[in-house]
Amino acid sequence: MKLFPSGHATHPQWRMAAGLAMAQLRAQMALPDFAAAPGLGLLYITDHYAPEAQAILDHLREELPGVTDWVGCTGVGIAASGAEYWDEPALAIMLCDLPPEQYQVFSGVAPLPASWCAQTALVHAEPQTPELAELIAELASRTTNSALMGGLVSSRQQSVQFAVKSDAARGVWQGGLSGVAFGPGVACITRVTQGCLPVAGEHHITRADQHVVLELDAEPALDVMLRELDISLDEPQRAIAVVRSTLVGLSLPGDAAVGRTGHLQQDVRVRHIVGLDPMRQGVAVAEHLEPGMRLVFCQRDPKAARADLVRICAEIREALEPESLPLEAALLQSPDATQTLPVGGRRIAGAVYVSCTGRGGGHFGGPSAEMQIVRHALGDVPLVGFYAAGEIAGHQLYGYTGVLTVFVGD
Repeated sequence: MKLFPSGHATHPQWRMAAGLAMAQLRAQMALPDFAAAPGLGLLYITDHYAPEAQAILDHLREELPGVTDWVGCTGVGIAASGAEYWDEPALAIMLCDLPPEQYQVFSGVAPLPASWCAQTALVHAEPQTPELAELIAELASRTTNSALMGGLVSSRQQSVQFAVKSDAARGVWQGGLSGVAFGPGVACITRVTQGCLPVAGEHHITRADQHVVLELDAEPALDVMLRELDISLDEPQRAIAVVRSTLVGLSLPGDAAVGRTGHLQQDVRVRHIVGLDPMRQGVAVAEHLEPGMRLVFCQRDPKAARADLVRICAEIREALEPESLPLEAALLQSPDATQTLPVGGRRIAGAVYVSCTGRGGGHFGGPSAEMQIVRHALGDVPLVGFYAAGEIAGHQLYGYTGVLTVFVGD
């Protein structure tokens, strides 16, 4: 599998931005390491361009007639390799070199065929879609590993999705779900970064009332929280400040919340603490609870977010690299090198990153800091993505997370 051509640009006029991105794409497609005739395009635009979405798509289809299929959406921010675009008109494109029989574009008017066997799927969804969580779970159940990746469209005006296959006339949609499903012949790796670290150990929820945790390990939940956060209700101002910066990680009954490395497990749902119940010694959280679930108090800050993002990138590189290298190959590796092919390993052909709107901008310490972390950790790989109103991974909907997927080949 060759590298996926990618291009990105910002300009007040979308035609100028498209022209700049097209110049990057054409230059890469002429290089031997990049795909010369990819068929699937991923297109992300900031919401500044939303009113011109159909014109942008029509223009790209005319300029790239060999790219027959397109998917993507708008975001209040979009991502590219090493760059983030916030509060400015911009677009990012990646052209995926995949066998046409190994992917299937779908949308509300052209659902995924019941007979089609999907390994995973990239999904874009309208946040206001009724029964959205159930639809995500149902789509995940149609993949071999209940493995989705993607996010909810974010926009300050029109929420736009792109989904077009072959010679279809339209391709811009609003509402529902759309995206592209991948068959077993498409190798990819997905990791989720929660961006927060546990304060202490995990607990079993032994009694709960809807959204209120009443007992943790048969002890009043409020007492447990106050002890672990080292706060007291006798100092209400300090207590309020600490509780506001604290979240809870929740796992289903029987599943661990914290892994052996001390980080949250990938399936853990991180939710806000929304109130205290002193009368019942309870803690209210933004999730329906049931006894048997596991809960861990955690905190999110830029330092924790950076550390967890580096961790998932390291996991991906570890999955790509061989367990051991010949001495000559090992000596060639540099810890500061940016490369798309680990020595002796498999090449990353391209990547998609969906992050939360609450993580973007200055949360990581500066402009484009989040994407610079990914670039430094993975190398200068082709990458596109967007900042979402909610992130999709596995079979569920997340918040304040980052979902990183890489496409790999031998």
